Amino acid sequence: MPGLLSDILAWVAIATFVAGAVANGRDRDLGRRVMAAAWVLFAIFWLQLIPHFTLVHKSYIEGLLTIAAVPASLYAGWLLYSGRDTLFVLSRAVAAMGLVYLPFETIPALTLFGTTIPAPRGVLMESVAAQTDFLIQSLGYSTTMIPGDEGYLNTFLWMQGSHRIEISVVLACTGLGSIAIFAGLIAAVDAPIRRKLRGLAIAVPIIYALNLLRTTFITISVGKQYFHFFVDEVLFMFGSSDPYLVSFFISDRIISQVLAVVALVGITYLVVREVPELLTIIEDVLYMLTGDEYDLHSELGFDGPNDPRA
Repeated sequence: MPGLLSDILAWVAIATFVAGAVANGRDRDLGRRVMAAAWVLFAIFWLQLIPHFTLVHKSYIEGLLTIAAVPASLYAGWLLYSGRDTLFVLSRAVAAMGLVYLPFETIPALTLFGTTIPAPRGVLMESVAAQTDFLIQSLGYSTTMIPGDEGYLNTFLWMQGSHRIEISVVLACTGLGSIAIFAGLIAAVDAPIRRKLRGLAIAVPIIYALNLLRTTFITISVGKQYFHFFVDEVLFMFGSSDPYLVSFFISDRIISQVLAVVALVGITYLVVREVPELLTIIEDVLYMLTGDEYDLHSELGFDGPNDPRA
């Protein structure tokens, strides 16, 4: 996230979602109003992130998703306020996602009674960087790990002649975002804890493993400049002038992000087979996109004689 304002706004939005979930258990009308307000705050949160993802991060996929999140959040809030109570589940999921993700994003290192407690983000980034380094070395490549801009040992140094190429493992490179999404979705639905745990046991290891393959692929591709193609066109597309970034834009912003979408669809399918209650959320999302009602439970054979859970 860009800074303190985003952190505060994120916590306020998530706290409002949590408050709406609590209120809904006591007074549904009050819960509906609080949740609708939370969706408005969520839209504002995504709105202020648009310049970061489009101009600073230079990611077409993330930029488009961020732009789409603004009207989508407002629409979800309006539908919920208008009486589409199934959206309470998605609202609870957003609350749970935030509670998983935000501590890593916002909690700094602390010193208590002379003992320093490292920032969660730093621990996670350094762990992923160390595991990525192990995979890089295992594949026969050699690089040097150095402290990054934040002081964490999360940056790889490669040399192309006399030119230094540095690739850092930041929080967005740890897979935490995707893990938080599935953890939030699974936590929000009404399903037996045993099946919820099975769903998490499927999603979390697969996401983490695939993410390590992604960070290894990107780091080697950029360090060795394996995708140094169509230099002028790629630099123009991403608004950059550094030719050493071409391999990064192609390996990360194009190849990895497209494959990540495909992987998330596949993981969703596997998790839904264990926790079909998630189909309610998918049905709501499809309704928001198309305006048509769907009954995926029946179409996929759940809750019937052919229920895959049987």
